[in-house]
Amino acid sequence: MKFLLNKNNLIKYFIIYNLTFIISHSASSQVTNRILFIFDDSYSMYAPWNSNIKIEVAKKVMGEFLDSLKNLPNLELALRCYGHTTFFKERNCKDTKLEVPFADATVNSVKIKQRIQKLEPMGTTPIAYSLGECAADFTAKANCRNIVILITDGIEECNGFPCAVSAELQKKGIFLRPFVIGVGLDAKFADVFACMGKFYDVSNEANFKDVLKLVLTEAITQTTVQVDLLDILKKPTETDVDMTFYEAGTTNIKYNYLHTINHRGNPDTLVLDPDMKYDLVVHTIPVQEKKNISIIKGKHNIIKLDAPQGYLKLELDGTINKYYPTTLVRKGGELQTLNVQDFGKVEKYIIGKYDLEVLTLPRIYLKDVEIKQSTTNSIKIPTSGNILFSKQGTGYGSIYVDDGKTVVWVCNLNPTLQSEIIYLQPGKYKVVFRYEFAKETIKTIERNFEVKSGLAQTVRLL
Repeated sequence: MKFLLNKNNLIKYFIIYNLTFIISHSASSQVTNRILFIFDDSYSMYAPWNSNIKIEVAKKVMGEFLDSLKNLPNLELALRCYGHTTFFKERNCKDTKLEVPFADATVNSVKIKQRIQKLEPMGTTPIAYSLGECAADFTAKANCRNIVILITDGIEECNGFPCAVSAELQKKGIFLRPFVIGVGLDAKFADVFACMGKFYDVSNEANFKDVLKLVLTEAITQTTVQVDLLDILKKPTETDVDMTFYEAGTTNIKYNYLHTINHRGNPDTLVLDPDMKYDLVVHTIPVQEKKNISIIKGKHNIIKLDAPQGYLKLELDGTINKYYPTTLVRKGGELQTLNVQDFGKVEKYIIGKYDLEVLTLPRIYLKDVEIKQSTTNSIKIPTSGNILFSKQGTGYGSIYVDDGKTVVWVCNLNPTLQSEIIYLQPGKYKVVFRYEFAKETIKTIERNFEVKSGLAQTVRLL
């Protein structure tokens, strides 16, 4: 799964007190958490980023983060770097080294910070090889959790296969699923890293701090979140819809995610800051909401939300022309427009009854159109006919439905055009017209005509 954090997704203050609580909370289990930082020091880290260059921003943020880890219990840290010993033109695809072996965070937080401060970007990006080499960095130790945090600004450059290496080492139990932090990467590379580990794309320095805190929260306390979008049988089968998490009681957006069912068939796992409450808006049609959600630290949290959905398909029956009408969709008996859906498209809606106003000429009103769980309700209307109104000059006129008993207004002609095309539903009509230069009412022109589905016709107003 991938996580793309944007510039709205900030935590204003990086609170060291919270981190201390997180680690202390997990200390009771007496499991040693071992975090290996794999740090990109390739030549591309010289690239401009925000107000500085990437390497300087990374040094600053990592330094502050490491300072916050100094006195945390049951935590060991290590540092491996790549791209830092050989100039990039030599393309050394084995340019990776364990710079600081594992030791208690009290000591190694300082050592790693000092080593990072001395780094100068030089080489290429051998991610797969670096991952493979880090297997030896995790020396044998009982009752521990091995965690990899890869910080990179680029993708694999040495024809390696980072996803395959990562999968193999996870299978062997060398480390848990890695965390990958992309520094100023193009969002299109998210899929490249998603198969290797949990990917976070940071867009600025504040995001960087935010991501490091979130990664630490999940890595140490295993605080995770799963959103179950329930169908009518209360099964978490609904998916592929945007979700927005707000700070509870505010309009402050914290996260935007597209809900996903993972390869195991379960709603995929998220990491949210556990130190606040949330309001969740799921952008179904209509939206579904849940307020004042609390996240319990150190647990896998499941947020359940009813979101049973079915499909509405709008189709044209007959020869297709260039005119595709659109439709206003409203909840049954209500005036608020929920969606504007074009014919030829399929949309998902929460189950229930809806009123449709099809913006054809004349309008078509369909009441109590029912949407059922996981089924498609197909609505067909005839394809409109194409009518050319041919005039000898400009004038005023209107079109009416004429059933032989009453006439019902449909639309007005454009008084500035000598000729115009109007798409009308099949049926019998009347056009009433008077030229602008004709100043006598008796010179009104009437023409009756019949529209046939999908056919082009000409009505001459002579």
